[in-house]
Amino acid sequence: MAFHGWKRLLLVGRQNTFGKAWRSRKAGPLRWKRCCHWSAGKSLDPEVRAFLEENTEVTSSGHLTPEIRLRLLTPRCRFWREKPDLWPYGDPFWAIYWPGGQALSRYILDNPCVVKGRSVLDLGSGCGATAIAAVMSGASQVLANDIDPIAGMAMILNCELNHLNPFPIAIKNIINSEAGNWDLIVLGDMFYDEQLADGLHHWLRTCIRIQQTEVLIGDPGRHQFLSHSIRSQLRKVIEYSLPEYTRQENNGLTSSIVWSYQPSNSSENC
Repeated sequence: MAFHGWKRLLLVGRQNTFGKAWRSRKAGPLRWKRCCHWSAGKSLDPEVRAFLEENTEVTSSGHLTPEIRLRLLTPRCRFWREKPDLWPYGDPFWAIYWPGGQALSRYILDNPCVVKGRSVLDLGSGCGATAIAAVMSGASQVLANDIDPIAGMAMILNCELNHLNPFPIAIKNIINSEAGNWDLIVLGDMFYDEQLADGLHHWLRTCIRIQQTEVLIGDPGRHQFLSHSIRSQLRKVIEYSLPEYTRQENNGLTSSIVWSYQPSNSSENC
């Protein structure tokens, strides 16, 4: 199966299946140490490691952050052509470097003062690129979060590629959990499902109200994002023109934007 079929399946699946998973998984109080599924020194399952290394390609080209090397699904990978249901570990959303995450990572690398000496939560981290950018730029603490355990394993491999010690990784749905004490929350490409977007809107506003957390959102301007009520409470920080390869991967989207979430009244409806 050609990759455009994979891409279409992942885009549709992300909206339907993945969004449902984020909504349904039980959330609970989040703690930096206790909830982390992996941390520095934790070894990966050798079989899973071998599979990921064999069926992804290490690349740093075609994206906004050539400084960061990642294991991704590319045309030279077997599963670019195979039927998606032959992939044994669930849909590999993490194997795509989505444009919102690219914009966030580029912005952090170009503006290290945004994260330097600060605690950062990378929500829906996927391949871990934005968390990696935060570590490279001097964040004091980084927690990557995703609901897919294979994404967590891929993040560890990507840390190794970039000569970094793995950061803590939380494999659970933390939306609607107790607001954690982070200086900054970053999230890219998460507004692909209306109910998930509603949950994010409420939870992020709560984090700002209780902890004065700063929130940065990366999105290339998808309809689900621009049509949501959160749009009126965003300030555009910077817009990046996407490389040609990323444009082709994303149905011709030409740019990606970093937004600052600044609710006018963070206590409203909380």
